[in-house]
Amino acid sequence: MASSLRLSVLDLVPVRSAQPSAGAVAASVRLAQLADRLGYTRYWFAEHHNMPAVASTTPPVLIAAAVSRTERIRVGSGGVMLPNHAPLVVAEQFAALEAIAPGRIDLGIGRAPGSDPVITQLLRISGPTADVDRFPDHVADVLSLLSPAGATLRLTSGREYAITATPAATDVPTLWLLGSSDYSAKLAAELGLPYVFANHFSGEGLERALELYRTGYRPSERHPTPETFLTVNASVAPTVEEARARALPQLRSMAHLRTNQPMRPLETVEEAQAAPADSMVDELIAGMERRWIIADAAGASFELRRLAEHHGIDEVMVSPIAGSFEGEPTDAAPGRERTLELLAEELLPPVR
Repeated sequence: MASSLRLSVLDLVPVRSAQPSAGAVAASVRLAQLADRLGYTRYWFAEHHNMPAVASTTPPVLIAAAVSRTERIRVGSGGVMLPNHAPLVVAEQFAALEAIAPGRIDLGIGRAPGSDPVITQLLRISGPTADVDRFPDHVADVLSLLSPAGATLRLTSGREYAITATPAATDVPTLWLLGSSDYSAKLAAELGLPYVFANHFSGEGLERALELYRTGYRPSERHPTPETFLTVNASVAPTVEEARARALPQLRSMAHLRTNQPMRPLETVEEAQAAPADSMVDELIAGMERRWIIADAAGASFELRRLAEHHGIDEVMVSPIAGSFEGEPTDAAPGRERTLELLAEELLPPVR
């Protein structure tokens, strides 16, 4: 069924019990290829560190792998956590990616650390370049360094020193700001940049953030009007019962994260179903179930259309969180693949 709603994918490269990281990455590359064939708009990789259930630690590496195995879909980061990296390094990585796949690279940038305080300190061992308070300056630095004209640094001698992320650039990646707070919405508006609300992680404050972004938007040369979409977790299956079963491992993992329980690889559906009852975990799961899309194809497409219409957007980025049953291959993700297939059948026009 054709629809004006565009769909995209956010991938954390989930790792389940008894699955090697090589299998998790292979499953995600295969999922990106499927999204490309089905007509999804973009495919983004997140940045998280030292989490047993997440293999998406280095978005530029994963982007390079995915973009080299796809033909049409935009591939990017959702996002690079800029305080963890020197702006020049980020600019050089994404300038190289743009050279590999011109016109198909997105650079989503976030301000959160993407891990616990110990890992954050290890990532930020470079010192002053990782100052969170200088986040707006570093975003501006990345923009300047990526531009074909490059940036100019004034040395203490007074001489100007030219810097470019890559020589002879003809185009640049599209830069998006990511966030789940008023801060990122206001900054994106001030800089005239596209903005994504991380609704898959925190559904609180969505309407206020979008209003702040749209009403405060300052047009820029590349983006004369505000551009925004939001993310949502989704488990879609032929039946509601299967969708709920496949959602349970990720629901339990998120509940463990929010109750500071030890993290481990995602459970299989059977392991999650056999786990002992925990009132605190169950309460958190019930709350997440109300915000996530857990349904059959018809129910999921209805909810996504309603979400897009309510917030005035024409694109939704789906994080396919459907887990695996025991015995399913470790180098593929049948539940996540079926989620994308069923949504495409309902919402996307056939790819010619």
